[in-house]
Amino acid sequence: MKYLLDTHLLLWAAAEPERLPKNARGLLDDAANTLLFSAASLWEVAIKTALGRADFRGEPAVLRRGLLDNGYLELPVVSEHAVATSTLPPIHRDPFDRLLVAQAQVEGIVLLTADPVVTRYPGPIRGV
Repeated sequence: MKYLLDTHLLLWAAAEPERLPKNARGLLDDAANTLLFSAASLWEVAIKTALGRADFRGEPAVLRRGLLDNGYLELPVVSEHAVATSTLPPIHRDPFDRLLVAQAQVEGIVLLTADPVVTRYPGPIRGV
C-alpha cells in the first residue's frame, strides 16, 4: 500500500518517533508499504519554522535528506494538485492540509493523518 504522511507524522517519524500513534508505527515499519512525503510538507515546515512555531521545529533540508535516506519517496506538487483543492469542501482552512488531501485524491494514495478534522474529507484518508 502507498501512504502519504501528513506533516506532523513526518516530523514525529523523523525526530520524535515516540509520539507516533501505535497503529501509525506499524504501518511505517511494514516493509510492504511505500511511504511518501509531499514537497508541500517541506514547504510547510520551512514557513512555520521561520515563524517560530514550536510544533514545526526543524531544518527542511535535513528532514528531506533523512526521509530520502530512509526510503521515503518524494511527491512533487503539480498544477493538477493545486486545481483539485478548489473542489474540496470547506472542512479545513489550512492550505497545506488541503493540498495533501488533494494530492492523495489525485494520485489515488492514502493520506495518513493524526488530525481528526482532515479525516472528514472524502477520499483515501486514514486517521491514525
